[in-house]
Amino acid sequence: MTNTARKLLDEVLSLPEEDRVKIASEVLASLDGPAEAGWDEAWLEELERRERAAATRGTPAPEWSDVRARILVRLG
Repeated sequence: MTNTARKLLDEVLSLPEEDRVKIASEVLASLDGPAEAGWDEAWLEELERRERAAATRGTPAPEWSDVRARILVRLG
């Protein structure tokens, strides 16, 4: 990593979490290239399908903090 990149990373890491999430999302999106035609609509349909499935499941979804903790344990 170049010195410039290291300095930029240090600055980004000092930002509030909300800003870091937005920056990370934009950087990751820039690696994907242009979106395929119809991708946004297909993804929204899938999200709605998952939301309906979760609503009919009858049990509440786990809290993100619990899910994150389980993932971190698995990653070691």
